[in-house]
Amino acid sequence: MDIAGPKLRTGPLEPGPQVVVWHPTRDSFGRVTEPARIWLTSAPPGHPTPSGADAALPVPAQWLDEVKPGERIHFKDARGKRRLLEVVGTGEAGRWAQCSQTAYVTLGTVLLRVEVGNDATREAQVGDLPRRAQGILLRKGDFLLLTDEPIVGKSASTDSEGRTLSPATISCTLPEIFSTVRAGEKIWFDDGKIGGIVREVEPGALRIEITEAKSGGDRLGVDKGINLPDTSISLPALMPKDLEDLEFIVRHADLVGMSFVRHERDIVQLQSRLRELGGGHLGIVLKIETRQGFERLPNLMLAAMRQQPVVIMIARGDLAVECGYERMAEVQEEILWICEAAHLPVIWATQVLESLAKKGQASRAEITDAAMGERAECVMLNKGPHIVAAVSALDDILRRMQDHQSKKSSRLHPLHLRATEESEKL
Repeated sequence: MDIAGPKLRTGPLEPGPQVVVWHPTRDSFGRVTEPARIWLTSAPPGHPTPSGADAALPVPAQWLDEVKPGERIHFKDARGKRRLLEVVGTGEAGRWAQCSQTAYVTLGTVLLRVEVGNDATREAQVGDLPRRAQGILLRKGDFLLLTDEPIVGKSASTDSEGRTLSPATISCTLPEIFSTVRAGEKIWFDDGKIGGIVREVEPGALRIEITEAKSGGDRLGVDKGINLPDTSISLPALMPKDLEDLEFIVRHADLVGMSFVRHERDIVQLQSRLRELGGGHLGIVLKIETRQGFERLPNLMLAAMRQQPVVIMIARGDLAVECGYERMAEVQEEILWICEAAHLPVIWATQVLESLAKKGQASRAEITDAAMGERAECVMLNKGPHIVAAVSALDDILRRMQDHQSKKSSRLHPLHLRATEESEKL
């Protein structure tokens, strides 16, 4: 079980509008191949939506009870477009409908039943809808204020001519870092998708110029990771919540994963806390995901090996952001070498067969990357709807590779290339 450590994340943002959107499935010619499936329900907010629904619309229970399969329901969406729902089935707490057109439905949208008796309820209004998640759109050259106050973030404000009146603002979950950040240092958001440079350190805020983003900009959302690779962060690896979580971990886990470990004193503190709780036997997974952790790796390993069984995780997501993507291949090779010299097991982590686990098909680069994971003792997969296929593929890849590789050393295994008829004759 992991302890979270001092994870820097973005704070809350202004809530988005209450609107749901659905789109039918279309072929290459724009023809509808499958209508959108809409769940009409009178269940209270927070009630789970059945799988397969493209959208859920809360409606009054009395009106919904009268709706029967085969009925047609008309409405105008948020753009004033006339749309039609066809009721196709019933469920325990609602009705299934389908729509062959894209629609934007907001709170209060009027749904009108047609071809019903005079004593039936014809109209109903869509009830409370969840607010859509929205982010701050950031382009190269934009400025962002990162504040130490727990304020609600917002996008930049502009005048009628598009000139910026005030920059975008968002808060940080760990305001303690503001005292150590200096102007000119790099900062990254959301696993390196958005990058910037701290131009000014203001009282209670960092003024950041965005230097890395897609050509059309990237959206920065809530609870996204923040990396400060140039900043010497003095925060302890164990936060107050981590100390509490360890009480549960000691009772139920075999290993404790230590996130964002930077210094030997962090490990000493963890070992001391584990002994206090009667967990001195637990193994420790040192998650190497910061530049400081990588640079002090030998010292970290020696500190952990004094008392506990220890495992090294190459947490390649944050580590690539901290050290630079262009150095990631070199960094992971160095970690593998030093761990082999120290006889310590390694966990190969982050984005292994990611496309396969999430989308059902792996890229060629991912297959090669998974094969390289044979040099570690353990390979970690992230969750996804196709995780079973990913586990099966990874098992096959590693079994094939184990005869060719032993840790960092290649093995002279016989090749299984099919001989041609000409070579057989020779």
